[in-house]
Amino acid sequence: MLAFVLQRLIQAVIVMVTVAFIAFLLFQYVGDPVVFLLGQDATKEQIDELRGALGLDQSFFVQFGHFLANAVQGEFGLSLRQGAKVSGLIAERLPATLELALVAATMALTIGIPMGVYAALRRGTWISQLFMTVSLLGVSLPTFLIGILLILVFAVMLGWFPSFGRGDVVQLGWWSSGLMTAKGWHHIVLPAVTLAIFQLTLIMRLVRAEMLEVLRTDYIKFARARGLSNRAIHFGHALKNTLVPVMTITGLQLGGLIAFAIITETVFQWPGMGLLFIQAVTFADIPVMAAYLCLIALIFVVINLVVDLLYFAVDPRLRVGKSGGH
Repeated sequence: MLAFVLQRLIQAVIVMVTVAFIAFLLFQYVGDPVVFLLGQDATKEQIDELRGALGLDQSFFVQFGHFLANAVQGEFGLSLRQGAKVSGLIAERLPATLELALVAATMALTIGIPMGVYAALRRGTWISQLFMTVSLLGVSLPTFLIGILLILVFAVMLGWFPSFGRGDVVQLGWWSSGLMTAKGWHHIVLPAVTLAIFQLTLIMRLVRAEMLEVLRTDYIKFARARGLSNRAIHFGHALKNTLVPVMTITGLQLGGLIAFAIITETVFQWPGMGLLFIQAVTFADIPVMAAYLCLIALIFVVINLVVDLLYFAVDPRLRVGKSGGH
């Protein structure tokens, strides 16, 4: 187990160093930050002075070493657009994105898994066929179109939910939460549903496919021959083994919810990291872009590590394989 964890940690460090190098290249080849900070009318003396103060007159590898050391501490300099520390901007926007992704992931899991199980166990019913048809729409329709349709129906025509913003939030230290207020829940419904629909349909179809595959295996036939009830077979044996590969996909999708909430946050003007990144791209705010890239990579690395450890703990075949290898 310890060797497995160390192997994954080493892989995680290599991935993060690679991503940090790619983020550092943004500073080298996507515009000159000195020109962004001083403007086009700056004199050569002012440019040389600021370049020396920022350490940009040093060699490439020395600059990358300083960038890596600062990135480990969560420091990426100042935003070229807002003039504030990037770490402060990320900390201000991170709670909104994480809460949106958490609510969307909870919706996708709590609705998608039961729908997938039902679609597998009741394949011939009209409800199962309806689920499969809806899942095709959920997979096919782009996120921005789903968001616009939800705004049109539930915000403009019916007036049930607001179409933008986060609502009232409660400040808990540096963390701001909208899940502790009624208006916060009112505002998060539409963007969370928009973000969850694709993940929900993907999980539903995956659970259905895995469930059907598991139900064809020999040990399920043996369980039926032993006289076990359908409930025990379906939920005590089949569903348990179905969720092992689903767990891996779900972990990756959670990282995807955080990373690709950009479109949803833009459509609903949700004040999260995705909207901050879009604004950074518009204004070529390189420090914010680099920080976002490194943070998303870190989130994916952590989630993958957790999923690998859970997979190792749940699936006894991995433990046996590792023991046999040693």
